[in-house]
Amino acid sequence: MKEILLKIASILYGVAIKFRHLLFDAGILHSESFDLPIICVGNITAGGTGKTPTVEMLVEHYSKECNLAVLSRGYGRKTKGSYREVQVDDAYRVVGDEPLQMKRKFPNVKVVVCANRAFAIHRIMEESPEIDMIIMDDGFQHRYVKALTNIIIVDYTRPVHHDHLLPYGQLRDTMDSLNRANYYIVTKCSDDMNAADMLVMRKSLINKASQDIFFSRMAPETPCPVFAEVEGTVPHGAEVIAMSGIGNSEAFNEGLTKRYKVVETLDLEDHHSYRMNDLVRMQQLLAKYPNAVIMTTEKDAVKLYNSAAIPLEVRRRMFFERISLDMLNGGKRVLLEKIDKDIKNRKNETHIKGF
Repeated sequence: MKEILLKIASILYGVAIKFRHLLFDAGILHSESFDLPIICVGNITAGGTGKTPTVEMLVEHYSKECNLAVLSRGYGRKTKGSYREVQVDDAYRVVGDEPLQMKRKFPNVKVVVCANRAFAIHRIMEESPEIDMIIMDDGFQHRYVKALTNIIIVDYTRPVHHDHLLPYGQLRDTMDSLNRANYYIVTKCSDDMNAADMLVMRKSLINKASQDIFFSRMAPETPCPVFAEVEGTVPHGAEVIAMSGIGNSEAFNEGLTKRYKVVETLDLEDHHSYRMNDLVRMQQLLAKYPNAVIMTTEKDAVKLYNSAAIPLEVRRRMFFERISLDMLNGGKRVLLEKIDKDIKNRKNETHIKGF
């Protein structure tokens, strides 16, 4: 019975989504273009596809070439949908965990959170006229903004063509919406992925000749202490307790098992807000495994690093792994060249700002 109800709800959700797209396609609801490049990184799958490492890759590259701003909704923050510029010392409950992670990693880059993306872009342009490029994190469904380039992230472990709409499946948008994609980045590709596997993904996703697809893996970096006063790292093969509050903890846990001895896992919901009962659970697990450390994600680390409630004996045993996007077959260079070409073509057609 529950499955039937979920299927019915999924059908109704699909009808609502398609009707909304129809309103935009017919011009009844308006998509606004802007006089500077808007690069949107989005997906159609709920939770944990790898958007943040992709955004960080683009920020790292383009922040060296232009005055860049990152725009996010700031999911999970207590300030709801209001406009706010993120500061490095903000609380994650105020600005959201992922925008705070971005700002701490790139302190010289302007990071803004706002539910109304079009309003936010106008305000950024008004208050910071030196900004000549905006990367919009998770704005593919926000059709009030017409992005110059839409980069869609697809999780290889959760192929969209085998999924269903929410709440029966994990799709937050229809497959037809992918017609608006310019480029796909397939993340979390397996180590044994071959040309035939890539061809299957290509055929399942590409609908137009102008679309292109890239493949990537998540590359873990050397673990860092969560707290600044702690030194050291975690050697391969060490005992770890995997703790994460992300959209796809399975991939995180599986990756850790390849490098460490995972003695236990603590899987929390995406954008989890840490409370005292979580600290008690950490203390219990560390007491149970006296030789283990807690290994968490960078997104979780930004929610823990300034917590005065965590005692020193726990702080000394908490580490996190940064994850970067490793694009296969020279894909990073090709993708950036294509985005640069998009910007130059648009600049030639209009008076859009450029580099």
